[in-house]
Amino acid sequence: MIRQDFNFTLPGLGRPKSTRPERIGEAVLQELSVLLRQEARDARLARVAFSRAQVTPDLKQAKVWFTVPEGFNATEVLKALRKAGGFFRSHLARTLNMRCTPELLFFHDRQNEEMERIERLFREINQEQKTEDSGESE
Repeated sequence: MIRQDFNFTLPGLGRPKSTRPERIGEAVLQELSVLLRQEARDARLARVAFSRAQVTPDLKQAKVWFTVPEGFNATEVLKALRKAGGFFRSHLARTLNMRCTPELLFFHDRQNEEMERIERLFREINQEQKTEDSGESE
């Protein structure tokens, strides 16, 4: 009988995880953020911020997440980012000096919106508990 939970890899053996995709992801994020602030002319991109970037291990694609302020249409921003994707990529090709510039894939980062929603729910629960506590003390 073979144990399924046994780890057959020995410490120190095998190929260590490369940090190059992480480093390139950080460089992509920084360059795109600067480029967005200095060069983007599209009004839909006025208050957009890039939150994170993840590059695939083969360095062929970069997933870039963006946030938009409340009241902005994320779908329109996504269209504008895709339209400007070639401009962004050509800038990255010049500045990052890589053999192959990663394809840029943009995604709306809803993490902040979810955090705000959860905080709002906690505030409502807290307010309800205060109301119940003040009603019982009378």
